[in-house]
Amino acid sequence: MTWINSDAFVAFGKGIKWSDMVGNTMGLIALALGWRRSIWTWPAQLLSGAILFTTFAFGGMSGMAGKQAVVIIVAVWGWAMWNRGRQKAQDGTLAVRFATWRERGFLLGAAALGTLAVGGLFTVFPNLSWAPWPDAYIFVGTLVAMYAQAKGMVEFWFAWLLVDVVGVPLAFSTGYAFSGLVYVVYFALVVWGAYDWYQRSRTTTTAPALEGATA
Repeated sequence: MTWINSDAFVAFGKGIKWSDMVGNTMGLIALALGWRRSIWTWPAQLLSGAILFTTFAFGGMSGMAGKQAVVIIVAVWGWAMWNRGRQKAQDGTLAVRFATWRERGFLLGAAALGTLAVGGLFTVFPNLSWAPWPDAYIFVGTLVAMYAQAKGMVEFWFAWLLVDVVGVPLAFSTGYAFSGLVYVVYFALVVWGAYDWYQRSRTTTTAPALEGATA
């Protein structure tokens, strides 16, 4: 497995690892599919998570590796949620909506408490991560974003924006240059996707869907 963490090429004086490049490219595809409300966003995220888990686990970044483990688990759950057709719109596509204030409070509370808990764990066991608080923030933020995505909440895009704010500088500073570059592209896609989902949340209404219908 050593080849997967070897350099594919060098750009701007930084070695671009195969795993970093392939995993983040899949993540970019997954985000674009999410913007299009395609159910294939979930298997793409699952594959991206599996590749990047290998990247960060070999690189000794436990928090980032743990984040990818969460991505894999939530991707399976989100795939099942969308595949069961629980959130279908009348035109057969995924129905999206803004979260209620109660749901927003839950997301913010879970993000804050989760970051404190994971950051505290990384601080007590420093061998798990050399950057405990940024790692914890990214780990928990990713979980919150994917949960909101699985529920069809427009807020999931804003959660990704907040993850990127920390993820971009952390990726560049730890030698994962391709991750940093992809996060910049993520930012543009997130803004675009947020606008698209916002527009759909104003024009679509939900309708009952048959069990087993695809999103």
